Amino acid sequence: MNKRTGRIHFGVSVPQIKRSWDETATAALTFEDLGFDSLWVNDHLYGPQSPDIPILEAWSTCAGLAAVTKTCEIGTLVTPAGMRNPAHLGKVIATIDNIANGRIIPGLGAGWMEREFIDFGMPFPSIKNRLTQLEETVQLLLKMWDPEIDEVTLDGSFVKTNRLVTQPKPGRKPPLLIGGAGEKRTIPIAAQYADIYNNVAGQQEFLPRKIDVLHNACASIGRDPNSITISQQCLVTIAENEDLAEPMIDRASKIFGGHLGDPKGPLALSGSPEKIISQIQKHIDLGCTMFVIEFFGRDTQEPAKLFAETCLLYTSDAADERSSVDLGGRRIIK
Repeated sequence: MNKRTGRIHFGVSVPQIKRSWDETATAALTFEDLGFDSLWVNDHLYGPQSPDIPILEAWSTCAGLAAVTKTCEIGTLVTPAGMRNPAHLGKVIATIDNIANGRIIPGLGAGWMEREFIDFGMPFPSIKNRLTQLEETVQLLLKMWDPEIDEVTLDGSFVKTNRLVTQPKPGRKPPLLIGGAGEKRTIPIAAQYADIYNNVAGQQEFLPRKIDVLHNACASIGRDPNSITISQQCLVTIAENEDLAEPMIDRASKIFGGHLGDPKGPLALSGSPEKIISQIQKHIDLGCTMFVIEFFGRDTQEPAKLFAETCLLYTSDAADERSSVDLGGRRIIK
């Protein structure tokens, strides 16, 4: 999935809240030029703190990004399965993947914000039933996008279709991401169906356990765990050196309060480029080779540029060989 090594994938979230489309598109093109592998939008119909906070709708934004970018993959982190009509959602994604020439990564989850469902005319069932919705939606989408299947009839508890036709099919088989931290249902669903499992930022420090649960779930159904890419959503708080980074990390801790993980946690990507590279290696050692980054700061293009000029040069190959990495004139030895 990586343009550089095929082993480490760096995605970045585009600005979407309290931003114009021009600001979002400009940032996306900058991230693409900097060499990031993928662009991500969060799928909320309301701003996370209040319905009054402006936010661009996710799949409309993905369509726009598909039209203006050339190389980056584009995904949602994540689309609540029951927040839209699932058949219509599958058609939308297939169309956008055609616009993107096969670059869409659909990210799915159960959802948690009740008003996003009910205010837009969708029921908000219990978490147990939302997870059933998730599994049935995944089953439907995989059939809708299968080039060998012309019509889809599904009679689930929540998802029902009768001779549903999807044309055109997606430009490729979209790699399916399932995100969440639930160990009883979400991770086993990922083990059954996903190409990518994404651990949410708020659970970053528990990534080792989530990977163990995923591997155990794979073993229980006879799936090779290496066939699933492990991804971590993460806040990145980066500065030229530790002295400059320290007050930024303190501000990030106060602003996010753990929603995007603990910026001072054991796996946090916080600090100088050298520190962040060592933290990236910790993830790789655990088997996590994909990162979906939320850069700290209003103008996320500036920290993204520093990250690109330093940390994007880091690869698992370099780490394996214990080689040196040039960090903008500085060199560190692995």
